Order: sequence, then C-alpha cells, then structure tokens
Amino acid sequence: MIRDGHESVRAWAPGRVNLIGEHTDYNGGFALPFALDLGCEVTMVPRADGLVVVMSHNVDGPAGEVRLTLDDLEAGGVGQLEPAWVRYVAATLVVRGGVPEGGVGIAVESTVPLGAGLSSSAALEVAVATALDALAGRDAAHAVEVAASCQRAELLASGVPCGIMDQLASAGCTAGHAMLLDCRSLEIEQVPMPDELEWVVIHSGVSRELADGAYAQRRAMCEAAAARLGLDSLRDAHEEQVADDPIARHVVRENIRVLDMVDALRARDFERVGGLLLEGHASLRDDFQVSTPEVDALVEELTAAGALGARMTGGGFGGCVIAVTGAGDGAGVAARAAQHYRERTGLDTQVFAAVPAGGAALR
Repeated sequence: MIRDGHESVRAWAPGRVNLIGEHTDYNGGFALPFALDLGCEVTMVPRADGLVVVMSHNVDGPAGEVRLTLDDLEAGGVGQLEPAWVRYVAATLVVRGGVPEGGVGIAVESTVPLGAGLSSSAALEVAVATALDALAGRDAAHAVEVAASCQRAELLASGVPCGIMDQLASAGCTAGHAMLLDCRSLEIEQVPMPDELEWVVIHSGVSRELADGAYAQRRAMCEAAAARLGLDSLRDAHEEQVADDPIARHVVRENIRVLDMVDALRARDFERVGGLLLEGHASLRDDFQVSTPEVDALVEELTAAGALGARMTGGGFGGCVIAVTGAGDGAGVAARAAQHYRERTGLDTQVFAAVPAGGAALR
C-alpha cells in the first residue's frame, strides 16, 4: 500500500507527437509538436516512514511496487534502478527536489505506448514534476522551467542527451494547437490546427531504443559539423555551407520545413502540408539515416491509401509514423494502410487518433 498520508495530489501530463522538426531541438532549431490525449497520470501522497514507494499499474508490464529510501535518491545511481521506468521517477524527484521528509507514495498510470517515439518518458517526468510541486506547496512553475528540469532528469535517468522539445510539449501545449518551439530562445507560439485536417499516428510494430548510441552519435556529428563551420549550432548554418554534409543538410533544411509548415497550416494549403511531411521523411531516411525499411514501407502504404502525407516521427530507428488526411478520412486510410503493411512486412500496427491536446495539469 502507498497511502499512508491523508492529502494526495494528482497530475496528468501528455505524450506528444512531433508534426515536423526532427533532430532540430538539440541543434537550437525549430520544432512543431503537439500534445496527445494519451498521457501519464501520477498520484502522490505523503508518507511517514521515510520511504519512497512507487507503484505502477501499467507503465511496463504487470502492476508492481518499488521501495526506495531517501538515501537512495541522495546517493545517486538512479540510472541503475530497476525496473527501468522507475529511473525517470527517481531522477525527476532528485532534480526537482522537495520530496517530503517523511517520504512519498507515488502511483503511476500511463496510456502512452513505450518505445513508440511518443515521449512516454517525458510525460512521466512532467507528471511527476507537476505533482511534486503541488505536494510541496510550490506555485505552478512556467512550462519552460518544468521542462528544463525534466530534461536534466531524462539525462540522469537514461544517459541520452535529449533536447528539450519532448518535455516542453508535454508541459506547455494548448488544446487544438501545435506548438512552434524555438529551441534556442525557448520562445513558443501556439499555432491553430485546421479543422479540415485529421491526424493519425500509427506504430510500425518496430520498437525503438535511443540509448544504444545511435542518437548520441547523430548529436555528436551535428556538433562536429557546427564546429567545423565555426558556429555555435547548426541553427546558424546556411544550405550552401552544408550541401556536402547530409547530416547537417537535414538539420538546416528541416528548420526551413518547420517554418514552411506553420505558413501552410495558416494558409490552409493542405497539399503543401502533406508534401512537407513527405519531404521531411525523405530527409530523415536518406540524409539523416534514422528510418528503417519497415517505417519506410508504412509511409508508402499510408500515402497509397490516401493520406495527404506521412513521415516517421520521433528520434527514429522504429516507432511511429504521423499521417495527415482530410477530416473524417483518418480511420479508413489507416485501416487500408495497416492491412497492406501487414501483408508486406508481417507486422501488426497500433493506430492512434492524434487529437491535439492540452499540456500538463493537476486533476
């Protein structure tokens, strides 16, 4: 049992899908994510025995309980805790601070699929941070401040040097909008999503793993490219400077695509919206080389089934594809594509209606 105290708090934070702007966040560029109605709910209650007791109902496998002492958190080593999802809870407690002296009970429920590129870890971190702030009696923090601390927690928990986009989308998105994020200044602008479009997210059936070194390798290659050009980041590079470097070329052109996508959404140029998704996928496949044959096949099948456009979303190496259709067409397009994809690859898919949702909140 985790409920020793009397006053509990409950917080919810969403997963996110990145409409466009992949591998731009850690390069100081632009991204355009929106929050999903899939999310993570965290309930916290004070304890009196000095323990941190974390219980999951469905985060990763059957329900389970992990007991930690406050010394376990202070001693570090959260990156070695098992099961792995507990690392993100513990790391957020460490970075955020304010754990009650008597300990805390934490119950976690999540509807964000793991390994799908929909930011299950960011949703968990932001939900924990939001609940902990409320339990500690702190005023609601700005989304950027919450996201920055959760980004540090992600690195502590996983060793992956992620950008801030995932956490900021979970903390600060507005329902019915995508978030135009300037990852250098951390300025955000909410962009209305046209009612005439429907967004669908389809899991390819190929799970992804960023901690295997490929993500960190791409980041290092980007930093090296910027250094060769004498720049702080690839945000400041021009196309002609990176014409012969496919990794850097993707980043520079992807930043342009993000701003073009915002213009296309505002102008209701839906053909251009779909075309930008396809251009972005081709760049991730050919230049940045983070797609997989299965994900490429799913993009092809979605386009053949009538999607206006589609691309891989997330860090790559598996996970999900985002597709855009006309309003009311999403389910049919996804079903046809899933059938042909299964015949082609033998893999089953998961389909999620991607309705732009709001960011983290107390419940």
